[in-house]
Amino acid sequence: MPRAVAINVGANTNVPGVRGPIYPDGTFEYVPIPEDEETSESVSVPTYADLALETELPERKDELPVHLDPEFAEYPECERYTYGDPHGVKARPLLELTAGDYVFFYATLTTHEDAEPEPEPERRESWITPEWGTYVIGQFRLADDPIDGAAFSELPEREQAVFANNAHVKREEFDAAVMLVGEDEESKLYETAVPLSSPEQGSTANEVVTELSSDSGKGPWWRRPMKFDSEATAAVLEVAGSDGSKNVREVVERTRTDA
Repeated sequence: MPRAVAINVGANTNVPGVRGPIYPDGTFEYVPIPEDEETSESVSVPTYADLALETELPERKDELPVHLDPEFAEYPECERYTYGDPHGVKARPLLELTAGDYVFFYATLTTHEDAEPEPEPERRESWITPEWGTYVIGQFRLADDPIDGAAFSELPEREQAVFANNAHVKREEFDAAVMLVGEDEESKLYETAVPLSSPEQGSTANEVVTELSSDSGKGPWWRRPMKFDSEATAAVLEVAGSDGSKNVREVVERTRTDA
């Protein structure tokens, strides 16, 4: 049975100074962080302008290159499902996974009361947190075992080529401690976000965090990696496959009872 690790990604109020939006119907826009390292002169690195985002960025940010990681195949300027990370606190739990396990990517999103087109009243979801909240925005099902960054350069050229469009490979100095590739069929950027915050407050974790994950939900839980065992992973996948994530509490309660 597959396990999972959830990792924080995406823009925030520090970089580039704005979070991606979540709209009243539960849809959202994924906004990556800017690239803050030197990149190879031989590769093309997209800018925020290339992504044609709806999100309004701070002044003069449009032309900044983006650190497009994770790479979702259906997202602008992306080719496959790849992810790399240089930080040990994230790399260590990811390296414990194996092919067939899942990685959930979550982000903090700012609640927008306006959406185009205006949603019908029944699609103004009650689980969306006022002001801001934390939400799962996508997933990988690993096509292969995670690759230790120290071993990446030793891979055959054809295996390295899978990651050619990944942001860490495009850096002048490759720095990832782990590299992941997701299989096409069960990897995706969600259309509707899955809440990790309570409906009342963004900094308060909901049952997915406190009942299903390895995290206590105390302190800045929205920045930390979270582990999920096989039963919890199945529950998160069920929530992600539901219409608007309306049944979070129901799924968590059933999972806890079954366990």
